[in-house]
Amino acid sequence: MQQPTQVKEATTQVKVNVQVPGNHAMVSLLGTRDELLKLIEAAFESTVFVRGNEITIAGEREDAERVARLFQELISLLDQGNALTAETVGRSIDMVREGGERPSAVFGDAVITVRGGRSITPKTTGQKRYVDAIRNNTIVFGIGPAGTGKTYLAMAVAVQALLTKRTNRLILTRPAVEAGEKLGFLPGTLSEKIDPYLRPLYDALYEMMDAEQISRYMERGTIEVAPLAYMRGRTLNDSFIVLDEAQNTTPEQMKMFLTRLGFNSKAVVTGDITQIDLPAGQHSGMNVVREILTGIDGLAFMYLSSRDVVRHRIVQDIVEAYRRYDEARS
Repeated sequence: MQQPTQVKEATTQVKVNVQVPGNHAMVSLLGTRDELLKLIEAAFESTVFVRGNEITIAGEREDAERVARLFQELISLLDQGNALTAETVGRSIDMVREGGERPSAVFGDAVITVRGGRSITPKTTGQKRYVDAIRNNTIVFGIGPAGTGKTYLAMAVAVQALLTKRTNRLILTRPAVEAGEKLGFLPGTLSEKIDPYLRPLYDALYEMMDAEQISRYMERGTIEVAPLAYMRGRTLNDSFIVLDEAQNTTPEQMKMFLTRLGFNSKAVVTGDITQIDLPAGQHSGMNVVREILTGIDGLAFMYLSSRDVVRHRIVQDIVEAYRRYDEARS
């Protein structure tokens, strides 16, 4: 791609030019009826002019150069085969403003490709760092509010590791808090007893793999979905384990789980410390490990925030409102 060129003016204003490769239709970059262009213009102080395959940005130097970098990143996303949407452009604007990860590096990181050719990718800088931490560490704690993708992305990395034979077994587990882990007192078969607690894990799994493939793997024991109580007394070798809703573990349960890890295994522990459902007076295992497991090589704590929420934008606003409320009360 041709680098942007600057045309200096006598004032503090500058003009920055970006050439759009001929293989990209401008409508892909700017949107139907220029709706993507309007998003960009509303987010910055600079003025954008389009003529043929050339985009000229006029404004204060820092702002104009930032807009030029944004267009370069959007062109790179098109080069990678990504379709630009209002959400993609909006999040790209946030990344360029923050000066952190490049949007093309974030959205271009296909964790796994699922049915229909759809790729599961990070959607925010925080999610990208989280995925990288999972790849590079033995144990990762993913802590953040609902909708930040902490469980979904962990499972995507785990399923990809299984399909590419980098791990031999996938184990998905959660605590069954409401039943006190005493599932024998509930009516029905074992499957019927634990299904309500494990359903979110099944739902994510079926998004990433074919039903027949999942059935075969589960019959062989290659994939196991079980409540946390069933991990006791085991050593998990050659496995990728995801512990979900870990804020609802007791300190004893958390210690039990972490000491199950065997050779050539990896674990991701996810939870939202603002939604602890344990009985009053009971400490959360997630909070305890944050105090004692520091400075251990191969173990990382990754914190996601309301900025990483990828559900409807109103969810991000709700999460942020609750955060402010909790801070005001503390």
